[in-house]
Amino acid sequence: MDIGDIISDSIKYPSSNWGKVLILGVIMIASILIVPIFIVYGYVFRIIKATLAGLDELPEFDEIGEMFVDGLKLFVVAIVYAIPVWILSWILSAALGSGITMSYTTSLDPTMMWGLFLGNIVVAILAVIIGLIEIMAIANMAYYDGDMGAAFRFSEILDYISRIGWGKYIATYIAIAIVAFIGFLIGMLTMFILIGIILLPLIIAPYIAMFGSRAIALLFIDGVAEE
Repeated sequence: MDIGDIISDSIKYPSSNWGKVLILGVIMIASILIVPIFIVYGYVFRIIKATLAGLDELPEFDEIGEMFVDGLKLFVVAIVYAIPVWILSWILSAALGSGITMSYTTSLDPTMMWGLFLGNIVVAILAVIIGLIEIMAIANMAYYDGDMGAAFRFSEILDYISRIGWGKYIATYIAIAIVAFIGFLIGMLTMFILIGIILLPLIIAPYIAMFGSRAIALLFIDGVAEE
């Protein structure tokens, strides 16, 4: 599928059952209690699995225990992938932080400020690269029916991305981000009226989650299809 087809299909996907969008929205709101957030993650993961299985309908909210476990797995994978970014951030903070603190005792050191600026750029670039790999890692885990080991088969994951094409992959990622941003922007703008307070957590947030997971799965299918 080309980028336009992936985005178009994914935009239509949640609207096939607004009742399920509302259910996911309610669970998202309940996530202030922490535990329900893993059910949200689990449902997003279930959408990816269903799409990879060739299903075009939103999956059911059944087997909650299984969804919770899948959501917990997804959370653990996300934490592991975030570790390199945290480590680099900590190193830069330790290296530059003390220098900047010392510079304030005399005068503001431009070298330290540039170091902090460039350090943040490096961290941001690393976070984006890891994020791109992590997305395909989660899709690969779904492809292997929740096997967490599949999320760390880096050569396999990178091979899928290469088959998709880094250009197409990044362009699709940007398109997904733009659609998500527009959705949240609409929600934030309507927050000035009462309807926005309802729309953002109950409709827009779950809609974007469903849209994004569907798009990721369709993109992953392109990589698998090239085998």
